[in-house]
Amino acid sequence: MLSRHQDPIVAIATAPGRGAVGIVRVSGKGLAALVEALCGRTLKPREATYLPFRDAHGQAIDQGLALYFPGPHSYTGEDVLELQAHGGTVVLQLLLARCLEAGAATDPATGRPCLPGLRVAQPGEFTERAFLNDKIDLAQAEAIADLIDASTEAAARSASRSLSGAFSAEIHGLRDALIHLRMLVEATLDFPEEEIDFLRKADAAGQLSKLQQTLASVMQRARQGALLREGIKVVIAGQPNAGKSSLLNALAGAELAIVTPIAGTTRDKVQQTIQIEGVPLHVIDTAGLRDSADEVERIGIARAWDEIAAADAVLFLHDLSRAELASHQAADADIARTLAQTLPAGVPVIDVWNKLDCAPPLAETMAASALVPVSTGTASAALATAHPALYLSARTGQGLEALRQALLALAGWQSAPEGVYIARARHVEALQAVAAHLAEASEQLSAQGPALDLLAEELRLAQNALNTITGEFSSDDLLGVIFSSFCIGK
Repeated sequence: MLSRHQDPIVAIATAPGRGAVGIVRVSGKGLAALVEALCGRTLKPREATYLPFRDAHGQAIDQGLALYFPGPHSYTGEDVLELQAHGGTVVLQLLLARCLEAGAATDPATGRPCLPGLRVAQPGEFTERAFLNDKIDLAQAEAIADLIDASTEAAARSASRSLSGAFSAEIHGLRDALIHLRMLVEATLDFPEEEIDFLRKADAAGQLSKLQQTLASVMQRARQGALLREGIKVVIAGQPNAGKSSLLNALAGAELAIVTPIAGTTRDKVQQTIQIEGVPLHVIDTAGLRDSADEVERIGIARAWDEIAAADAVLFLHDLSRAELASHQAADADIARTLAQTLPAGVPVIDVWNKLDCAPPLAETMAASALVPVSTGTASAALATAHPALYLSARTGQGLEALRQALLALAGWQSAPEGVYIARARHVEALQAVAAHLAEASEQLSAQGPALDLLAEELRLAQNALNTITGEFSSDDLLGVIFSSFCIGK
């Protein structure tokens, strides 16, 4: 631990603003003297006591509940005191100041400060101490922040599952199997003169194969969990008046963007997070893409291309009512070429043909409004594109459900099994590193005359990658980044 981890800490643990109840939390070693100073009496462990919270002159700041949790049976593993008062900003600030004042005040019994070194906690420091004191592992600590930040019910349930230890249990199971396999390899390295082939007799190849299969299952659920947490960024792009703002409003179910027949109405991005089957999608409406002499519109178009470059997926919107016009086709072709140059490799694009309600002949052939490959043909050769195509009407809603399912497919979402747990991008990256090391280990093991030292090293690296998920092997820099994203008081 760093020296700061030894300091007692205090913070307001509830969100700023007015509320029925506000909490001030203190954590540290030996809080008995501080409890006496703040509450005027000792407190029975883990029992709420209603009493006045007094200032240094004995005047009541407020009346509320005090709870004392002696370590190690507390959230942080240290002694914890919680003062539950009325949730006014001034009241809580007065209680916070009183805690700091009482901590620095002299204890009559000892002649020393009641709680030397008491300071205001940094963001996430209470949870960081819970991790450092082995109350939770790193994956569970991250799940606390994810539960607070969950934007959908599915994300909240998955974060709760991770907080309960479901994800950590999977990682520990993989680690235990990996340790057993390492033990076999190390035994073979340590006793090369033995005639018994430890690896063959113990079916090391079979154990490694089973480990890889289990890892693949964990990775699949972790990817789903990361998707629940982070979602994907979807940008709607296309010419002016193609219906981009109408499509955003239809997907969001609200009038978020201004819609008019005037080309160039949208000058800046409009963003809304929607959820489809619990998956958050950050949908961004952008300015119509065209050459413009208007300086403000040009800035909006430049910002639109910036958003497109950072997208996880792009909906390239076309106007069916103008599809046969040569000028419209040429402008779409120019946008398509720029998209190909702008988007990183692998970013999917769906050609969305809007205004199906304004194109009756096409409506008859495309009534199903399904996602169809270009190879199946379209109603007109002029509509042929290099991407999958979807036909809809943002005004009537026809084809919207097909678009929602297409977006889920782009995100890689599968119907959420009950066992999905919240995960982060770093967890998925760590699991991918484990998979790479196990693949290399498998090659070494199956080779004629395997290099056992290389095999042992790959297994060791795989275990290290696993350990970064739960925090059994993590740098101080990584911990700083993770806990700094927490709110103060948590």
